[in-house]
Amino acid sequence: MTPTTKINTPTSKAEFKLPAKSKTEKARAKRILDELLQHYPDAHCELDYSNPHELLVATILSAQATDVSVNKATPDLFKAFPDPASYAGSTPAKLETYIKTIGLFRNKAKSIHAAMTSIVEDFESSVPDTMHDLITLRGVARKTANVVLGNAYGINVGVVVDTHVMRLSDRFGFSAHKDGAKIEKDLMALFPRPHWTMLSHLLIFHGRRACKARGALCAEHPLCRKYCANAKA
Repeated sequence: MTPTTKINTPTSKAEFKLPAKSKTEKARAKRILDELLQHYPDAHCELDYSNPHELLVATILSAQATDVSVNKATPDLFKAFPDPASYAGSTPAKLETYIKTIGLFRNKAKSIHAAMTSIVEDFESSVPDTMHDLITLRGVARKTANVVLGNAYGINVGVVVDTHVMRLSDRFGFSAHKDGAKIEKDLMALFPRPHWTMLSHLLIFHGRRACKARGALCAEHPLCRKYCANAKA
């Protein structure tokens, strides 16, 4: 369940220096973006949530876990803990009983409890809407913050880089780096800021449905045949 949000597409420069990209590189990236939009017009965050704090919790849970497994666990969790205060008033041990099916559940329960406690005590029970504040929460690094900002608040601060985005960035020639932070900078430099959140959804959709780590449909998908070095090989 994805709530409707007002899209905020700030035009100010990124908070760090981005690598230089040529007009040719940006034009190629735009062509791939347009074709991804044609193939996946309904691309979206596949975590189920109905408000910012639910998305934050689901995203913390999704680390080294599938969205499917998270979506199976969160309905009962969200029902038992309807707001940040209910998490803060509970204990990690109680949270664990709802998320035992998810990997690293003990550490994630501690992170969720600590993050929600900070939200109640430091942010008046509202999930922060800035990168600076979000990454002060336990269990929240830049990737998680980008998910929350882009999908709950419609704010494009960066590009979510998960394993799918890393793989496709290599295969499509967007970045030669293996480090997620460097890949993100390349993507931010190549694509217009208003598309940063959608870009990650598009790449993840394509990664899950066609450009898989194993059994990729290189010879079958037109986008792969046209732009992917693996398909051409």
